Amino acid sequence: MPRRFLPFVTAALLSVVVLFTPESGVPTAPPGTDKVVHTLLFALLAATGLYAKVPHVLILLVAYAGVSEVLQAVVTPLRRSGDWLDALVDVIGIGLGVVITTWLRSRRRDRRTSR
Repeated sequence: MPRRFLPFVTAALLSVVVLFTPESGVPTAPPGTDKVVHTLLFALLAATGLYAKVPHVLILLVAYAGVSEVLQAVVTPLRRSGDWLDALVDVIGIGLGVVITTWLRSRRRDRRTSR
């Protein structure tokens, strides 16, 4: 497996921990913190997935956003609730990851052409 996959695999494993930790293991935080965490987590997944050149990564991440919320709602031992708003901020995070990746790539291109 190429090294460029390692950040994505790490981010994916982190997402499983964050999204599927039972409610009893989720730390208390100020209201809205979970939305920030969802946004940043999916931005990280998108950026590292694009870096790894995972085929169809953006479509897969949108599906993962929805499926993860459904699973949180239906998997009884998790004792978590699915939230469509979490899925929405996941998709916003994916967009943020695309913007960040695009910006970083353009900066890298600019540095190469200015030499």
